[in-house]
Amino acid sequence: MIGRHNETNGLPKDSANEPITRLSSRVNSIEPSGIRRFFDLANELKGEVLSLSIGEPDFVTPWRVREMGIYSLEQGYTHYTANQGLMALRNTISEYTEEKYNLTYDPKTEIVVTVGGSEALDDAIRALIDPGDEVIIPEPCFVSYKASVGLANAVSVPISLKKENQFKLTPEELEAAITPKTRLLILGFPNNPTGAIMDQSDIEALLPVLRKHPQISIVSDELYAQLTYGEARHFSIANVPDMQDRTVIVGGFSKAFAMTGWRIGYALAHKDIAQAINKIHQFVIMSAPTTAQYAAIEALRNCDSEVEKMVNEYNYRRRYIYRRLLEMGIECFEPLGAFYIFPDISRFGMDSNTFCERLLQEQKVAIIPGSAFGNCGEGHVRISYAAAFETIEAAMNRLENFISSL
Repeated sequence: MIGRHNETNGLPKDSANEPITRLSSRVNSIEPSGIRRFFDLANELKGEVLSLSIGEPDFVTPWRVREMGIYSLEQGYTHYTANQGLMALRNTISEYTEEKYNLTYDPKTEIVVTVGGSEALDDAIRALIDPGDEVIIPEPCFVSYKASVGLANAVSVPISLKKENQFKLTPEELEAAITPKTRLLILGFPNNPTGAIMDQSDIEALLPVLRKHPQISIVSDELYAQLTYGEARHFSIANVPDMQDRTVIVGGFSKAFAMTGWRIGYALAHKDIAQAINKIHQFVIMSAPTTAQYAAIEALRNCDSEVEKMVNEYNYRRRYIYRRLLEMGIECFEPLGAFYIFPDISRFGMDSNTFCERLLQEQKVAIIPGSAFGNCGEGHVRISYAAAFETIEAAMNRLENFISSL
């Protein structure tokens, strides 16, 4: 029988523990996700764990979207689409973006449909930078930003955002981070993990700095654009006329339309950048899932009421958690976007990893340490309110018990 040899595989004992093959140094340099670590810890525990750790809507994809997906399968729409995506979907994205955000993109040349927003983000980064270039990343931030920059053999330059500024980027912080090697700025607002937004005045404050440095492109991760609360509204830097051609907007369907498993997103950019993104996309992916593309058309055309209901429910949960945290004496700014809250736990005399591990072990509540989102996230934790209210209420009671025991 042909197969692997037992024990040392026929090699000297000293070589038995050596890697089978040499792995990429770029891949080896990427740290495992701190979020995934806590998912694994929660799964190992016996008994009921209340999870406020997942950045995924607890809602089911709206029925009319699912129905369109089913219909597309029944009609046999199961082949590849154009690399850039179905023309009907690109037209719909263009119409939706103009109606909701007053932004115009040519569906023929300036829109690329991708496998989730994550692919759009990664493609955009690789399309815009060369090895050794510097990429400014305001932190705390989504865990994929640094990994994508590292895999492109470029250099991440973090900016530690401050809680006293509600984790918004200031022009002074941006100017201090720019060097002759800076080629890209990643803006992730509404923000994961903080729930911060940057309104029009916040964005406009950055413009004098960016206009001084025309070599800097911008990737604006706007996956949570529809999820804002109260009077707050998302404002895209692409709404500034002389910034639109320098900006790639990363959008998607996972968060606002509860379509995480459909894996469908898009990039909006000037035609030259969009075609560079599509060049990467066509060789790595070919085309986004056909069924998901048809479903996405329905989501954009006919799901405003469903999105509004979900946003209202998120807002109710947001306000409840914020109130409970303040009642517990936990310092926290009020988040106005996404579905996360980022309280300060530094007064309890332990780092965020220890806090989350003890909360999980002692009360079986799963949240994510702030350090998973960058060094400046230390002293904070991320709580997701993309969970049923009953789960949130019970988890807050357990958190209060935990705090009382310290």
